Amino acid sequence: MSLIHLGIIADGNRRWAKEHGLPSIEGHKKGLDAIQALVDGAREAGIKYITFYVFSTENWGRSKTEVSYILKLAETRILKYAEKMKEKNGKMIILGSKNKIPPKLLTTIEQAEKLTEKCDGITVGFCFNYGGEQEIADAAKIAAENEKDITPETIRKHLYHPEVPDIDMVVRTSGEERISGFMLWRASYAEFMFVKKYFPEMTADDITAIIKEYENRNRRFGK
Repeated sequence: MSLIHLGIIADGNRRWAKEHGLPSIEGHKKGLDAIQALVDGAREAGIKYITFYVFSTENWGRSKTEVSYILKLAETRILKYAEKMKEKNGKMIILGSKNKIPPKLLTTIEQAEKLTEKCDGITVGFCFNYGGEQEIADAAKIAAENEKDITPETIRKHLYHPEVPDIDMVVRTSGEERISGFMLWRASYAEFMFVKKYFPEMTADDITAIIKEYENRNRRFGK
């Protein structure tokens, strides 16, 4: 089976920075290079969707300095990245709750999605202010208000960007072996791969290794 949707839990930015004697914010900045490299590798390999878990609903509990930097980094880079993606026919989407997102950043997110909405190449998703339980709760609430019956199908219709398919492979960097609420609905039958590299160390070559590992898996979907 082809790897259509790859999910990346982008972990280890701060530890990478610490090991290099740098402030944590430099790790987040370096992580942007890894995102670009992985997207380029995924596009070259024919992967249709790649989704990065970059900021969870729990990450608001980090230091105010770090959170402020991440928000500012997102605000200043998202639109520029969308413009670059559009040049290569790539689509950008943001999956997550709008709650707590500063108005200026929310406007920037909407502009970035609008800019690339007609592109039909690779779709790059960013889980930002995202929580897997929150996504399901939000979808269930909308379904309860708009659907006659609450079923897996009616809930799925109201997930963040419901057009995005289930994840085939979830990769977590930094050696940690947990999913931290990432795509709980869409990853229900995903394969998992845990790599020791910190996220800023990831390159396009890692996409080749991920695909090779995926092709060696036997997906049975409970059958």
